[in-house]
Amino acid sequence: MMESNALNGRMARWQILLSEFDIVYVNQKAVKGSAIADFLASRALEDYEPLSFDFPNENLMYVATTEEDSQEGHPWKLNFDGASNAVGNGIGAVLVSPNGDHYPFASKLDFDCTKNMAEYEACIMGNRAAIERKIKVLEVYGDSAIVIYQLKGEWETRDPKLISYRRLVLELIEEFDDITFCYLPRDEN
Repeated sequence: MMESNALNGRMARWQILLSEFDIVYVNQKAVKGSAIADFLASRALEDYEPLSFDFPNENLMYVATTEEDSQEGHPWKLNFDGASNAVGNGIGAVLVSPNGDHYPFASKLDFDCTKNMAEYEACIMGNRAAIERKIKVLEVYGDSAIVIYQLKGEWETRDPKLISYRRLVLELIEEFDDITFCYLPRDEN
């Protein structure tokens, strides 16, 4: 180490301090997996019990939790929003149960799109999440007037990029017994 031309101050001081004890600095090599395994095996616990992989009820085929939130007639709420700028595109949605539990979803889009396309993507993600939860009554809130009013059928969809998005959302909403779309101004979103 003393022969190295690239000694920095701290290493040089250590070398000088350690030289009186006849200690030689050796660079650390890669640690092999077998060395780690040997180290762990030498420190095994005496009272170790291996995990039991026996399934207590072999006739049990399915375990699930039921949610009281999906009661019919009680609407869930879905808030969605999309963002598109020079940095990237992202979408988010939050499902709110009738008793106030929040289930957020977010995703980054890996393709270029307009702000309206991102809004539709967010709405689609939220609707798919609601369908997976088997929600039948849904109130959808968004701050994109164009998306909300196109889905309500009050505005025409003229942009060719948005026509297929609207068609997909209309196919998804057939899964619900009752769904309403509500425009939410940006300052309230």
